[in-house]
Amino acid sequence: MICLAAALLGIAASVFIVVRNGAVDRLGLEQSPEVLSQKAREIIGHLGYEGRPVDSASGFFEDSDFSDYVEKNDKPHPQWNQILAARPSLMEFWYRQSPQYMAAKEFRDMLLTTGVVSENDPAPILSGMINVRLDPKGRLTYFEAIPPQVVAASAPTTAFDWNVLFAAAGLDPSQYQSAAPSWNSLAASDARAAWTGKWPGSLRPMRIEAAAWQGKPVFFSLIGDWNHPNRMKPPEQSVGRKASEAILLFLLIAMSVGASLLARRHYRQGRGNRDGAFRLARLVFGLLMLLWLLRTHLTLSLETVALLVLSVSTALFVSGMIWLLYLALEPYVRRYQPHSIISWSRLLTGHIRDPLVGRDILFGVVLGVVWILIFELRYLVMMRMGASPLLFTTDYLSGTRQAFGVWLYQIPVSVLGTLQFVVVLLGLKTVLKKDWLAGAAFVALFVTVKALSSSYPAVELPAQILVYSIAALVVLRFGLVPLACGIFTTDMLVNVPFGADLSAWYMSTSIFALLSVAALAAWAFYTSLGDEPLWKPDL
Repeated sequence: MICLAAALLGIAASVFIVVRNGAVDRLGLEQSPEVLSQKAREIIGHLGYEGRPVDSASGFFEDSDFSDYVEKNDKPHPQWNQILAARPSLMEFWYRQSPQYMAAKEFRDMLLTTGVVSENDPAPILSGMINVRLDPKGRLTYFEAIPPQVVAASAPTTAFDWNVLFAAAGLDPSQYQSAAPSWNSLAASDARAAWTGKWPGSLRPMRIEAAAWQGKPVFFSLIGDWNHPNRMKPPEQSVGRKASEAILLFLLIAMSVGASLLARRHYRQGRGNRDGAFRLARLVFGLLMLLWLLRTHLTLSLETVALLVLSVSTALFVSGMIWLLYLALEPYVRRYQPHSIISWSRLLTGHIRDPLVGRDILFGVVLGVVWILIFELRYLVMMRMGASPLLFTTDYLSGTRQAFGVWLYQIPVSVLGTLQFVVVLLGLKTVLKKDWLAGAAFVALFVTVKALSSSYPAVELPAQILVYSIAALVVLRFGLVPLACGIFTTDMLVNVPFGADLSAWYMSTSIFALLSVAALAAWAFYTSLGDEPLWKPDL
């Protein structure tokens, strides 16, 4: 009962901190994706592009370049309350349409999800493709239309009235001075223009670039000092970030090679729980295929069949990696820490009503809540030093199907993260022999990676030491199930948009994610009781 109460109170406290200090209520996210998509289509039609597209896609994105710029340049501390309510917005909406079905070419996230259309995938190079960006109020911030590749000779056209674009962007043309154009788009053009001035309600410099072709606009962009040309060489990464990536790459290679060799030896010797490894891999494969159905951009075309084949391939690869990691570590865990794998083994065999499984899941939720509170308290200190307010995963704003996909994504990620942590910790224990030395090395390794890539190492370092120390303790003393549930709880609640307005269009998915964690804790508590009654009558 104490653990359940702690979990529920911790969840309530974390939501209170996010609502009070987060950015959701101040971003002005009053218009849903459906409304913004309709506004984008209206702007496209008003600019002279008529006709119904064959395919379209949309979504929100965070302008992290702008937030990073503000943190570095607004001294001594950024006025985030004013920044979030003014222009430019920290959150933008993208909409794109195409005369053909769109099929994304790149992988998404660490699970290699395929077919997720984004603003730049597939590449906007097909004649007739149109990309639009709007701020949360529906004002135009970017427009690009790819003209026909081959055109017949036509009569001269009249010059396009740039004021139409200014009106769509909610700008007063008289406040801006003409300048020489310097930004090129992918669209061919026969007329270009540029202006300089300030962002409305702000002293930040703004550059406006525009281009037209045969009397129709093909390019329009509001550009700040923080915007980098994405088709040119990106800015150099810091030494710390490069070192962090190098450590992670080395760790990934060492873990993969070491797990492969160990799994091969255990398989040849007939050691290890092969049935359990297969069940876990099969479960992950099924989750990944369901995740693909929820997140991919499905169309009635042969491209969908190709994406399905590719998705099966990546799901087999990830589930195969899960099988490999489990077969590599299970014999060692069973030999040296048998207590830590009991509930995990029972869960894999389908004994979900086992009291020990319920107890460990409840411990995991409590662990996740503790981590969340550490992260949020760390962020409160960072905000006092100038960091941007608490944000969230924008996929939660993209509709029910996408939001449920983000929710489901946390399950295989939690399993994969747990196995990776345990493999690293057992590898260190094999080398260093003692638990406390292995735990210290484990904490030092991951804390170093985080600190090297952080802009606030003085705050990040003690917080990450605490987080990874708890993770090492959980693995060594409690087991795999609490760690997996802790990772699930943390990743779920940290990334959900919470606001004070419960009637907001995005709050239904946020409440669902919140209740799913609370329900997991309640179910785990009830299961942990076994045959004992919930309430014992007084005698």
